[in-house]
Amino acid sequence: MNFQQQLSDMVDQVNHALLDRLPEKDEIPTRIHEAIRHSTAAGGKRLRPILTIAAHALHGNARDPMPAALAIECIHTYSLIHDDLPAMDNSDMRRGRLSCHKAFDEATAILAGDALQPMAFEILATAYGNESSVAVDLLRMLAETAGSRQLVGGQMQDLISEGKDPDERNLRYIHENKTAAMIRCALTMGFRLGNKGEDPNLMKLIAEAGLSLGLAFQAVDDLLDVTATSEELGKDVAHDAECGKVTWVALLGQEKARELAAKHTSDAIDKVTEVGGDNTFLLELASQMLDRTS
Repeated sequence: MNFQQQLSDMVDQVNHALLDRLPEKDEIPTRIHEAIRHSTAAGGKRLRPILTIAAHALHGNARDPMPAALAIECIHTYSLIHDDLPAMDNSDMRRGRLSCHKAFDEATAILAGDALQPMAFEILATAYGNESSVAVDLLRMLAETAGSRQLVGGQMQDLISEGKDPDERNLRYIHENKTAAMIRCALTMGFRLGNKGEDPNLMKLIAEAGLSLGLAFQAVDDLLDVTATSEELGKDVAHDAECGKVTWVALLGQEKARELAAKHTSDAIDKVTEVGGDNTFLLELASQMLDRTS
C-alpha cells in the first residue's frame, strides 16, 4: 500500500472512531451535541491523531492507540472552537464550514469546547484504566500540554502580542506552545503506548522530533496564510496579517520562513530515524507536512 492510500485509510478510521465515540446529536441537550458534531465532523487533516497512531507503530504492540488519538483530537477541536470566537481570533470559517459560533451562537460554542475537554480525559481513563501507569502517564502528558504553560499559554501570548513588532524569542514561545506542544504530545502519547514507551532516551528523542515537527508545521501555516486561497485552507486567508499576528513571514519574509520550515523538518526526520523501528510512514508524513498546500 502506498503512502497516500495508507494515510487516507487512517484518516477514515479516525473519522469513524471519533463519530462513534461522540454523543449522538439527538441526545439531550441536543444543541450542544449538534455543535460538537458540527465541529468534529468537519474533517480536517486529522494530523494529531495520525501522528499518535504512527508513533505507536514505531515499536508497536497489542495496545490500541486509537483512544489516545481521539483524546488529542478532542482537545485540538476544542481549542479551534474557542480560538475562532470573537473574543479571540474572530474567524468565521473553519475546516471549510462555518465556525461553531457562527453556525450556532457564542454560548453554545463555548460550551461545546468546554465539553470536549473532559471528554478527552474520559476516553483515556476508560480505555487504559486497566494499566494504571500507562493511564496516568497519558493523562499527565495531555493535561500538561493543554494547560496554561503550553497550549492555553501560547494562545494567551498570541493574543497579547497582536499588533506588536515581531520578536523572535516571543514568536518561538507562541509557536512552541500554541502549536508544537500538541504535535509533540501526539507523538509522545503514541510512543508511550508502544513497546519502548518506558525508554527515557527514546522518549526524549520522539519529544524533540515532535517539537521540531510542530515548529515546521507552524512555519508552513504562516506561509500558507499569505500564499493559499480560502478554498484551499478551509478558513479565511490573510487573517493573521489583518489581526496583526506575529508570524515567521512577518519577521523573516517568505523565503526565510520556508527555509526555517525545511530546517525544522530535517531535524524531526533525523530524530525519528534515530528512534528507529517501523518509521517509514512517519518519515514520509513528516516530509509531506513540509510540502502541504492546506
